[in-house]
Amino acid sequence: MSLLDYLIFAAYMICVLSIGIYHFLRNKDREDYYVGGRTIDPKYVGLSIVATDVGGGFSIGLGGVGFAMGLSGSWLLFTGLVGAWLCAVLIIPKIKSIDANNAFLTYPDFLRFRYNEKVAVVAALISGIGYLGFAGAQMLAGAKLASATILQTNPFGMDPMTFALLIIAAVTILYTALGGLKAVIYTDAVQWGILLIGLVVITIPAALHEIGGLQALRDGLPPEFFTLTNISWVQFFNWMVTIIPIWLVGMTLYQRMYACKDEAAAKKAWYIAGIFEYPIMAFAGVFLGMCARLVFPEAEAEMALPMLIRDVLPAGVAGIVIASYFSAIMSTSDSCMMAASGNFLNDIVERFWLTSDKDKESVKYSVLMTFIVGVLAVLLASQFTMVLDAVLYAYAFMVAGLFIPTLGAFYWPRGSSTGAIASMIGGGTFTLLLQLSVINLPESIDKIGIDACFYGIVAATILYISGSLLFPDMQHRLAPASHDH
Repeated sequence: MSLLDYLIFAAYMICVLSIGIYHFLRNKDREDYYVGGRTIDPKYVGLSIVATDVGGGFSIGLGGVGFAMGLSGSWLLFTGLVGAWLCAVLIIPKIKSIDANNAFLTYPDFLRFRYNEKVAVVAALISGIGYLGFAGAQMLAGAKLASATILQTNPFGMDPMTFALLIIAAVTILYTALGGLKAVIYTDAVQWGILLIGLVVITIPAALHEIGGLQALRDGLPPEFFTLTNISWVQFFNWMVTIIPIWLVGMTLYQRMYACKDEAAAKKAWYIAGIFEYPIMAFAGVFLGMCARLVFPEAEAEMALPMLIRDVLPAGVAGIVIASYFSAIMSTSDSCMMAASGNFLNDIVERFWLTSDKDKESVKYSVLMTFIVGVLAVLLASQFTMVLDAVLYAYAFMVAGLFIPTLGAFYWPRGSSTGAIASMIGGGTFTLLLQLSVINLPESIDKIGIDACFYGIVAATILYISGSLLFPDMQHRLAPASHDH
């Protein structure tokens, strides 16, 4: 990379941090900090959803699956299209109707409304821990990109990946702690636009020129790389069962629902997000992963795309694309840290230990909590080896514990708080025990290869239904559907 690339990268980072500082100075209260004042334009929210979901760990992981299996890797983001549009049709009308009268800040706020305080606290713990893992995965994605491009060497003689992780952490935590949701959403939209243009308009043509055109790509890769069937049903099922349900329980998504002024605006944002995930980003990402395999056949799957960006783009352009890639990763981590911060502060700490009626003081507490969450995310990031694995583990943990009680909260009036807690703890714990091989399934079942999350969801369903029927709530709470007006 040229000196010009380094200067562009540095200037870009300074601009992003400046936006965070600007919004920090303008944030008046926690509603500004966590839900953007509830007046954000849906097109910005939609692009922010894509940037949060795809622009971070999945953008690196997507190149990795393209490297490994070709165009069939695009099914990974088909889950985003399905999840976003299902949420627009089934969830947004209900949650916006309730939020209009309750002014929620977090996802557990909804469960507190539907069940009780205990359920909300358990959900906050599961969601907060899950987003810590997700934030750690984003930091690792940024470290992989930086160590392969902009931070290959350093004056301290440190391992490039370790050094990159520390730099990523410092920049990301500072921006996250200062920015708030408005800063995240507006910078996400700009960064995502630059990244998409950089990949589709610049990087793909440059990569094709480097490898000698489409025919050279066809000649250099196995024929199955150019089909949509180079994937086992088990892999397809695992992606669906671990990713689609997150659209129902993701704290980052609920914050953006609350940030939209009404149901129509929120639906529009989610439809925009779905179409940008699939087919636009899905095929752009896997195609570049395929090109990277031809240029760097011996590289680690997830490192090949950053190496391709580094080597095939002209001076100046590489700096812009890498900076936008880096910023998208940073913004995803930003969203995840804010989600965990909101869970821990709003749903746990302030419920039991800390109260503040002063708006600016509450913002300071939010900043402090986000900083703490960021440090914990760095510690988690140091334990991960593959970005995609880390993301899917975090997803699986949250999905298994939270999906069924949340689905029941929307659609099963008989669901009780006891059933919800049993389902959350039992489903999440069972999934973790399977993932860590503390317990093992019978060999005949295990060899099928279905993700542990599926079995966790099955366990959560059994616990939720049985717990609700055996221990109904003494004072029945109306299902959210009955609050629709």
